[in-house]
Amino acid sequence: MHVVVVGCGRVGSGLANTLEGEGHTVAVIDKQSKAFRRLPDDFGGKTVVGVGFDRDNLRAAGIEEAGALASVTNGDNSNILIARVAREAFNVERVVARIYDSRRAQIYERLGIPTVATVAWTTERVLRKILPDTHAVEWVDPSAKVCVVERSVPAHWGGTLLTELEVPGMSRLVALSRLGEAALPDQKQVAQEGDVVWMAVAGDRMDEFDEFLDLLPETGGH
Repeated sequence: MHVVVVGCGRVGSGLANTLEGEGHTVAVIDKQSKAFRRLPDDFGGKTVVGVGFDRDNLRAAGIEEAGALASVTNGDNSNILIARVAREAFNVERVVARIYDSRRAQIYERLGIPTVATVAWTTERVLRKILPDTHAVEWVDPSAKVCVVERSVPAHWGGTLLTELEVPGMSRLVALSRLGEAALPDQKQVAQEGDVVWMAVAGDRMDEFDEFLDLLPETGGH
């Protein structure tokens, strides 16, 4: 696959190097030629000097043949504009934009532009290391209607069928991790203390799901 990376900072250069190492062709756009010094000496991709939302620069980078574009400059507005041009003008299938403002990231996700909110992502990861029991959201679909969350199974759910965690319209069991090994659970498995589950949860019922987990299974109610 051909990938266009806009922005050759630490993230962009690392991304370009990794993609090329995986066998993809890569073109990198940056408005400063000196930024390309971050690329390894044996980088075989193309480099284009200029702003990433300029269509001529994108064409020079091979956007018309690209299967993906990552806009990882240090400006939110630029990244969103580049992502929209790639999606709307060149019909690139896979587009992602780095966003520092997590509130704006949520808006763009709802518009169908996948984003990585770096501050929010870093904050969450640090919290997960400091507070392992912190509730985590692993994935949110662009419409924000479905989330995949990771939860430790409360001790009071021990001995209960894992399928009891499923509530129509609210939650669906996706995967189970037990003793460090992840697997797709079967219909007859019961919960054990220490289990970690990944659940698909309706985006507007997250709080309700967490309250449901806090209840004893027999009083949880469906």
